[in-house]
Amino acid sequence: MGGSESEAVRNLVERLKGGDADAAAALYRLYADQVYRYVYYQTRDADLAADLTSEVFLRMLEHIGRYSHRGVPFRAWLFKIAHNLVIDHFRERGRFAPAEGLPDETGTGEPDPPGLDRDQLAEALARLTAEQRQVVLLRFIEDLDIKEVAAILGKTEGAVKALQHRALAALRRLLEGDGNAWA
Repeated sequence: MGGSESEAVRNLVERLKGGDADAAAALYRLYADQVYRYVYYQTRDADLAADLTSEVFLRMLEHIGRYSHRGVPFRAWLFKIAHNLVIDHFRERGRFAPAEGLPDETGTGEPDPPGLDRDQLAEALARLTAEQRQVVLLRFIEDLDIKEVAAILGKTEGAVKALQHRALAALRRLLEGDGNAWA
């Protein structure tokens, strides 16, 4: 679902700004699973992911008046809220969540590539820096484009491309058996 935002989403956002509860429900249906999946990948806790996902949508309702497109799609704004809530959650606890294991499905609905060992991939993802892992999850699991990831993480597009390049190089080395794969 990467790429430009649809006119339908923009219309829903404008309706929500006008107080339309049906628009809020439609945006929730459209994005709740994606937000939950992102939060779950970061926290590895289903209950916490559900709580934080609910909080994302509460904050959406509270702050929708502040949102204006300005080249940043609504979805990126919503993921920025999720990203900040995850960071705040772990900052309060003095640690960042390890990426242990992967859910049974990827966001693409596609089967795993042949020969992919999910545990090995999860271990490799856990060895990336938090920023590299977030870029990989947002780009390849949530199918966001570079511009959207940059907006979510508060980085330039060039910085996101560099993080992605280093992350993919490190994953390649880790999955090929070179345990010293820090990029």
